[in-house]
Amino acid sequence: MGTNESTVVFIEDSSIKWEQMDSSIKRKVMAWNENLMLVKVKFDKGGVGALHQHHHSQISHIESGKFEIEIGGVKKVLSAGDVFYIPSNILHGAVCLEEGVLIDVFNPMRDDFIK
Repeated sequence: MGTNESTVVFIEDSSIKWEQMDSSIKRKVMAWNENLMLVKVKFDKGGVGALHQHHHSQISHIESGKFEIEIGGVKKVLSAGDVFYIPSNILHGAVCLEEGVLIDVFNPMRDDFIK
């Protein structure tokens, strides 16, 4: 595997520490290669994923909680079990209405998430 790839093929959640993003959001970069990345993001109620955009395509699964998701100026409230898709370079963000976790998948991987 290349230098920008996870070298482990079986990943146990307990083996990865949360990275605090701000006072109400933390994340775990679970696995990646140059084409694909899976990230777990935990939000406290009221946490805000500010509006932003990136060249990566993104699919997110709401593992738990309730979120107001905004994609391209359209807002929708989604709950555990729901999924949303964000095309490349589309402005998007999230507001956590009930504490929860998002599972984000990116193509290609997010170089900016790896330190």
